[in-house]
Amino acid sequence: MTAALLHFLTGLLATCRDILPIAVIIIGFQVLIIRKPMAHPKKMLIGFVCVLLGVAFFLEGLEMALFPLGKLMAKQLTTPEFLGIANLQQATWQSYFWIYIFAASIGFATTFAEPSLLAVALKAEQISGGTIHAFGLRCAVSIGVAFGIALGAFRIVTGFELYYFIIVGYIIVIIQTAFAPKIIIGLAYDSGGVTTSTVTVPLVTALGLGLAQAIPGRNPLIDGFGLIAFASLFPIITVLGYAQIAQWLTRRNRSSKL
Repeated sequence: MTAALLHFLTGLLATCRDILPIAVIIIGFQVLIIRKPMAHPKKMLIGFVCVLLGVAFFLEGLEMALFPLGKLMAKQLTTPEFLGIANLQQATWQSYFWIYIFAASIGFATTFAEPSLLAVALKAEQISGGTIHAFGLRCAVSIGVAFGIALGAFRIVTGFELYYFIIVGYIIVIIQTAFAPKIIIGLAYDSGGVTTSTVTVPLVTALGLGLAQAIPGRNPLIDGFGLIAFASLFPIITVLGYAQIAQWLTRRNRSSKL
């Protein structure tokens, strides 16, 4: 118990050190540049303490649960007994079918529950006057992350170079951008960024590292990372595709009424 408490306090001090520059900048601008007193300083202080405790508990939870869970799942899904083979040397990329399913499922679920994505989707629906639906946007982003994480798991299994996938992906994005509605382009690019936040990143990172450790011939440092790049890229493709499909359906409905 004492060791666990000491570990948490160490993490809390590290969190304070990391968040302190943010507080200094905000308070410094408020006092020195704007030159106005802080509004509701007691509430702000309480909120600041809550943020520190929340981040500290979150990081502690990552180390205690999410990271070990991701590695454990990757290890269990790549055992010879589960794959139905004598040893992993006999495994082909088809043998890891359930890894791809698990990667896609965890990518979809974590992204759909991502608080930052929910905030962006609600704001987009509000500002667009209902032209962009929050639920549809969240589904499009989640599907993109699911496909990206599954493709990233396939890359780790096969050992293909990361840049092949990234270059092809961005070529597709550039082509889509030229034909997509202007109202969705900026939002699509932002949607790729909001997926790399508090819920998605820890599980996806743990999955990549666990998978790279479990598959023979893979280096966790070289092959274990990169899934976040897929999680950021493919939502752009799916959101642009979602907008293009919606635009095509709208034009078809209008032409049918004429």
